[in-house]
Amino acid sequence: MTWRFALVIEPVASDDSRTDFSATFREIDPSAPALSVGELSTQRGDGIFESIGVVDRHPQETQAHLDRLVHSAGLCDLPSPHLEQWRQAVDVAAAHCPPEGEGVIKLILSRGVEHGPTPTAWVTAAQAADNTAVRKRGVRVVTLDRGYGIDTPARAPWLLLGAKTLSYAVNMAAIREAKRRDADDAIFVSSDGFVLEAPTASLILRLGDRYVTPAPNGGILHGTTQLSLFEHLAAQGLQTGYEVIPVASLARADAAWLVSSVRLAAPIRAIDGVDVAVDEELTASFNRYLLSPRD
Repeated sequence: MTWRFALVIEPVASDDSRTDFSATFREIDPSAPALSVGELSTQRGDGIFESIGVVDRHPQETQAHLDRLVHSAGLCDLPSPHLEQWRQAVDVAAAHCPPEGEGVIKLILSRGVEHGPTPTAWVTAAQAADNTAVRKRGVRVVTLDRGYGIDTPARAPWLLLGAKTLSYAVNMAAIREAKRRDADDAIFVSSDGFVLEAPTASLILRLGDRYVTPAPNGGILHGTTQLSLFEHLAAQGLQTGYEVIPVASLARADAAWLVSSVRLAAPIRAIDGVDVAVDEELTASFNRYLLSPRD
């Protein structure tokens, strides 16, 4: 991924009444060093982020991503981001994405420099990887134990299991383990036998005429792309739902997808070595919708 643009943000209070925040932005060279050695995002992964897909310079689902950034900040005891400030930063970054094709904008809010007075915040823009093949070909996945029970997030909120934090070492390790098992990706499951999510994506299953996703009460990050796709399906009169899904239900799925902001809808073609039917026409319709302008 080639970074095209980077913007440092001077965070302001969430109740700041100004309408123009351009004076709080500072463009920097995306290829040059920019962070202090005392920065807690790199020392401890102590911060949060969002990745916004961009199509023809149009940032997708900006409001949903900003709302989730605020939610993550609350879980992590970070200052609440000013929505309008960050929205304007997204617009500036989008202008530096490719005029045609796909890009990605990342929003990062860190606790800042150790013993420093304020958080650190920045936004980047880059051209997205070409996901055309995986959207059509699909992915092979394996199930991996996430190491906690379905009720753990409610009992131990300090684990931050519902926040999109910069601490992604476990997620990346899971993908490497999946590849060691001759798969492309993973689906996390709870230690007591329930389906959770993928390391960087939400899971959608088609069970008969219903489209279901794991209920976001087990430390699951509520996916912006999954929410949008469910709205699209509901508008067509199709049944969608959030359920506590036993691992055994994966074998009953008529079709399954991993969905995320940049890869979009990738059909699952095998789970733990067992083939899953791929509905190519339906998947193509999902991705046509997800590539259309969405606010």
